Amino acid sequence: MIVIDTHVLVWALDDDERLGPKARSRIDQSETILLPAIGIWEIALLVKKSRLVLKKDVAGWVKQALALPSLLLAPLDPAIALDSVNLPGEFHNDPADRIIMATARHHNAPLLTVDRAILDYARNGHVAVVDASL
Repeated sequence: MIVIDTHVLVWALDDDERLGPKARSRIDQSETILLPAIGIWEIALLVKKSRLVLKKDVAGWVKQALALPSLLLAPLDPAIALDSVNLPGEFHNDPADRIIMATARHHNAPLLTVDRAILDYARNGHVAVVDASL
């Protein structure tokens, strides 16, 4: 099982070269890929702000993504919400990043990301990560 950051999902589905070959292989070989529910919000927000352009309307894109057999939406449950507020150590206050990390921690699964702040935070052992650029 792996958890993927929002940009990793977009890159994987768009066959974007920013997703490294080791990360792509990890995704292809995973039986269960968890997408934190906040990722849907992030995608919709980025599209609305014109910071992300999809090949189809956002609702259709999300529906297609969630139909992938190995991709599961990880709901925001109380334990994840509480952990996102009480992450150990120091981390910035971006709620989406905090929920994504708390989701990985809750499921005891590595998080695929290229987010430098998350990769740096993981060096303290608070969350397992895989650099998705590799």
